[in-house]
Amino acid sequence: MNPSSWLLRGLKFAVLAVLFVTVVGFLTMSLWNWLVPDLFNGPYITFPQTLGLLLLSRILFGGFNKSGRASAWSRRRKMMREKMESRMANLSPEEQEKFRQKMRATCGPAWMRRSAPEEPQKVSV
Repeated sequence: MNPSSWLLRGLKFAVLAVLFVTVVGFLTMSLWNWLVPDLFNGPYITFPQTLGLLLLSRILFGGFNKSGRASAWSRRRKMMREKMESRMANLSPEEQEKFRQKMRATCGPAWMRRSAPEEPQKVSV
């Protein structure tokens, strides 16, 4: 590859990154200044304060993943999914269906539970 094409790619990436941060910053600042002062009697914030707020929220709630590694939550979720898939693979199809029906009937909030399908009543003639 030509070294100038790498330089051009890097420049494009830098411009797009600065544009992205600017747009997200102005959107956040606009939403804050539109909602917070009226709803909570909070202060208006400037653009640098908005960028600081975004960085702080990223540190507190998002963390920083090094080299694109998955977060702890996604690793844990993947581990649990693999564990469940390995357990389900050892069950027969009938046992799998019985397990699924039991999970649907008992897991989650009551308003989200699926009721078991009712069997049609036989009508004698």
